[in-house]
Order: sequence, then structure tokens, then C-alpha cells
Amino acid sequence: MKRILGLSAILLGFAVAGHSQSPKELATPTARYLDGSAGADWPGYGRSFGEQHYSPLAQINDSNVGTLGLLWSADLPTRNSVTQPIAVDGVIFLTTGLSFVHAIDAKTGRQLWTYDPQVARAAGLKLRGGWGARGLAWWKGKLYVGTQDGRLIAIDANSGKQVWSVQTTEEGKVEFVTGAPRVFDGKVIVGFGGADLDLVRGYVTTYDAETGKQLWRFYTVPGDPAVDNDETTKLAAGSWAGEWWKFGGGGTVWNAMTYDPETDTIFLGTGNGVPWNHKARSKGEGDNLFLCSIVALDGKTGRYKWHYQINPGESWDYNAAMDMPLATIEIDGKPRKVIMQAPKNGFYYVIDRITGKLISAEPWTKVTWASKIDLATGRPVENPAARYPDGSTFILYPRTAHSIQPMAYSPASGLAYIPTLIAADGWSDSGVANDEWRKTSPLSTGQFAAVRNPFAVKDDPDNGTSKLVAWDPRTQKQAWEQKTPGPFAGGTMATAGNLVFQGRLDGRFNAYDAKSGKLLWSFDAKAPVVASPLSYTVGGRQYVTVTTGIGLSAAIRGDLLKDVDTDYRTQKRRVLTFAIGGKMALPDGRAAKPAPVDDPDYRADDAQAARGVAVYNRRCAQCHGIAGQAGGIAPDLRASPIPLSAEAYLQVTHGGALLAAGMPKFDDLSEADLLDVRHYIRSRAAAWRAAGK
Repeated sequence: MKRILGLSAILLGFAVAGHSQSPKELATPTARYLDGSAGADWPGYGRSFGEQHYSPLAQINDSNVGTLGLLWSADLPTRNSVTQPIAVDGVIFLTTGLSFVHAIDAKTGRQLWTYDPQVARAAGLKLRGGWGARGLAWWKGKLYVGTQDGRLIAIDANSGKQVWSVQTTEEGKVEFVTGAPRVFDGKVIVGFGGADLDLVRGYVTTYDAETGKQLWRFYTVPGDPAVDNDETTKLAAGSWAGEWWKFGGGGTVWNAMTYDPETDTIFLGTGNGVPWNHKARSKGEGDNLFLCSIVALDGKTGRYKWHYQINPGESWDYNAAMDMPLATIEIDGKPRKVIMQAPKNGFYYVIDRITGKLISAEPWTKVTWASKIDLATGRPVENPAARYPDGSTFILYPRTAHSIQPMAYSPASGLAYIPTLIAADGWSDSGVANDEWRKTSPLSTGQFAAVRNPFAVKDDPDNGTSKLVAWDPRTQKQAWEQKTPGPFAGGTMATAGNLVFQGRLDGRFNAYDAKSGKLLWSFDAKAPVVASPLSYTVGGRQYVTVTTGIGLSAAIRGDLLKDVDTDYRTQKRRVLTFAIGGKMALPDGRAAKPAPVDDPDYRADDAQAARGVAVYNRRCAQCHGIAGQAGGIAPDLRASPIPLSAEAYLQVTHGGALLAAGMPKFDDLSEADLLDVRHYIRSRAAAWRAAGK
């Protein structure tokens, strides 16, 4: 389904928007994606094939950014708006919520059309796995979006009409697409997520961008050697032990992909294993290729070229799914073509992108799991205690040093700008190291071969904080840093105007001097700004756009966001567009904080609450927050009237009454289980009411 505002309105929108590309830049879609393009468009997730999140535009710069102002604002529908918009020929395209796609006139903010892929009707279990689509790709007048029910859809960019659709994931699996597809050389490539929730085997699939015909598929982990004859099984099966294929293996490519047109190479950033614990997954043996790796493939055939594994035999959800910019940097007096990554594990990696050989790797934040990366072998020198032997608990830093909020790399300053999270986890497999974890639901498989406990970390004032770090990949040293409020910060964009833009949880959207880190400009967006900005031109004028609103898996920790305006129902989700001389002001005032619902009929039952929390933690916490304290991507159930009525509650949780709003139904659970969860929710509301007295 889609809502079209009329052909005349669309044509008018394109006419007033205009563009400033040269004829050469407009000649081919490839030219718009080159790192060295003029930058009038932002056609893909990281703007260019090289995923630098860098704009070569300099009309807005360090000398005039103080006059930057809001040009227009457009409200977005509810649910996740942490998305990377793209901009082509004066039109902004972005995704929100359940894979909706919107087209907006970049000059005026007027919506041109909206496409609804009807995910809520089809997604089922897959609604439980993701937090909304995070990006799009453009190629020759078409847009490409991955949906939460696992489809890849091509949409006509002018009309908003569907051109083709393919099911890219397996039926019956909790596999979903939330990351942005990537395009290259007339092809579109897509991965998927789900390795934390189900028994899945990771792969990427490449399709013809015009027709949707499948061209090739590459599996990122091996299958059953007795059955599967694919390239990965032949290459990687010897690095696994036991019967790993019964768990799927994991290794999903749910976020990061980068393309090098010079060598026709597509690079994949692969995810964690299933289950997390290496001892359970692979008998504690082998490196488990290609988990937690950067894998280079031939763009035409999908054939393997090389790989570099970030964490051999990984056991801490340290995936390599963060963005991977390309660059040419001078090392030891010589230019080197490199691919770089700042993954979850806290080390910054610089790798020769032709050979896959590690050049350097140093920690840019606090790290306890390893002392260094051995450059001779490319392997980490691990702390033996990090693998939580004998059921002991290890305090692991970092929990996630860098999440999906993209870093930017500026070829002008030579620096990378990393939204850095400072947090730790306590890891142990006490009580679950035997086969008991296998008896849990498949939806818990990835999590239930080890206990991951953020509350085991004590007496560290930095735990749960964040900062923006400017890092020099040539010297592997920090250039500057800026503290940011809360447990995570927004994605970054660098520009040729010597600027770095970044949003924050407190609603500030800031511009810093790219070389010194000095704050040059700040705007009160009146809502959290987590998404990455983009910049482009319309009629020769440079614009900067960003979306507001909370999202991401970090919202599971609502307790860390209690001082931030994250209420699901009232937070402002908007598109904000800025230009030099913009004068628009946002309305004053912020949303009221939610309060616990009054529940005079509640009677405490500790046994029922204990049963309820066990189910809640497996099925509900990832959206509604640990201990019922929501972080903004779903309603705070302690403030909801729905649990007050058993009938209304079961209509929602068992019958799917709110599927269209993104709330899945749990018809695989018994009514008794669901009523236990209801009692737990009411107990958390009662505790909140008591704390307020």
C-alpha cells in the first residue's frame, strides 16, 4: 500500500528541488557513489561506496556554521526513526517504523509519497527481532529497502510504486532485515539479522537491481559438511567442532557492507555466533570462520577473496558488524589502500584492503578482554579469565565500544570520528554450561549458553557513559574527545568544511571543528538525536538533514535513560533540515514524563511475578526495557492501562490487536505464561508508585 499525493504534486516537487550535479556526475549512477564525487547527492547509507559518512561540500564551514539555522521540520509517524536518510536530485528518502519509505521535498519539507510494505501483517515472530529499518539505497531511479519480514523491495523513486519484491530470508526463521541494502555495478546486496534470537545460518544475497533476479549467495558460516557443498563449508568447516550446523552457526551480516569499485570487491562485516558461548557452540574448539570477521568477496561472482577475523572463537557478542570505511592513508611514508573498523571490542583496526593483512590495531577505549593485537599473527592476546572458565564471572570491557551509530572518516583531516560507548558486562556460564540451555526456546538460543549481566559491574562512574572520539588511524592515537550525555550518542558526519556533526540524547545537535574538537554550533532539537546526519545540495545551496527520536537496542536499558525525553508516545520524531540563514524555530516545551498507572485491584503474588519475569526477560525486555523500564522504542508498560484488564491484555499479547502498531502477538505462549507476565508488569508499576511516595 502507498499514499500518493498526485503526479502533478510530485513533478512540482522535483521541479522546485533542482540539483547541482555536473553532467559527468549525472552520467552514471556509479559516478554519484564514488568517494571523490562532488557530493550534491547522498545516494547510499554512507554516501559513497567507501562508506566514509563524509561530505565533500564546504559551503557550510567552520567560519560560517554559527549562522546555520533550521529551514524546515516535518513530523514522522511513531515508532523507530533512527534512520540514515538519503538524498538524490533534491528529494530526501527515508525509512521509519515497520519499513515504511517516505519521499520528502528537500527544499520545502513537503511529503511527496509514502510506501507501506504491510510488514505488520506478515512479520509474525520477526517483529520481535528488530527495531525498524535503518536505511535505503538508490540506483537508476529506484529505491531499495529491506523489510522486517525479510523481503527486499525495489520502489520507483518518482512515484513510490513497487517495482519488484523478493523474499531474501528463509520462511519459518526469525530472520529480519533492518540494515540498509547496498548497491554496486547494477546489483543490490542484502543481509539479515536474527542470530541472537533463532537458529540461523548467516548469508548475503545479491540481486540484479533492475529485475530482482538472484545472482549469487555467499554463506558466512559453514553448513553440514555431509550435506552442504558450498564454498564456505569447504573453506571454513575445519575451524568448527561438534555439530554446529544444528545451531545454524550465526554470522549474520545485519549492518556493515562496503564496496571498492577499483577492485570490484564487496566487504562484509559479519556477526556473532549461535549460541554466544564458544564452549556450547563449538566445544570450545576452533576459530569458527567467518564469525566476527571482515570478509572480501568478488563483486561479480561472490567468490571468496580473503578474510580477517576480529575475534577468533568469539564468546562475547563481539561482532564485526560496525561500518567499515575505505581510505588511502600514508603509513611509513607510503600510501596504503585500507579498510578500517572500530568494532564492539574496543580496538581500531587498519587493514590492507587488497591483501587482507592487518596493518595496525590499538584500543581507543577501555579494554580488559585482551592486552593487545599481535601484529605478527593478527590475533588478539586474550586475558584467559575473559572466557569465564569454571563458571567464574568476568567483568568485560567494553560491552559494546561502538554500536550501529556510524563513525565518519574525513580524508581532509585524516581523522575518524567514533561515537563511543563506555560500558561493561559481567559474563559467566555458571549453571548454563551444560546442556540445560538447549531446553530453552529457540528465541533465546543466542543468549542462553552464557549469562550476560550488566548489573555485575560495580563502582565505576564511567560505566554507562559515552563520548565522541576523534582518532588518527595513521598513528593509532586519539586526537581529541568530547563527552556526550547518557549511555550512547548519535552517529557522525564529517564535511570538507572542517566540521563534524553529531546528535546527542539530550536533544542537542552539534557541529565541532574537525581538527580541534571545539564546539562551533549547537541546536536544541527538543528530542534525542541518535541518527546520522547527511549533507547535499539543492539548487546550489548546501543543506544538512537529521532525524530525531530514540531507537536502537540500547533502549533496553531504560534505567540509564531516565533523565532523557524518551517516552514512546510523546517524544518528537521529526526530520530537521538546516541551511545557512535558516530562521525556523521549533515549538517550546517537551513531553510530560510518563507516570505509573493507578491499579487499586493489584495484589502482590511473588511466585507469579517470579514466573512472569523469566518470560518477560526473554520475550519483552528487548523492546519494553529491563525491569519494565522502557527506553523509548516501545511504551513503558508500567504506565499502560492495558495490563489492568486481563481481557484487553490477552487481546494484544495473544490475539495481535496491536500488530499494526508493531506489537507482535505471542500465540506460541500459553495464556498462563502471558498472565504471569501481566502480573510482573503490574508488580513493576506498583514498585514505581511506591518509590514515588
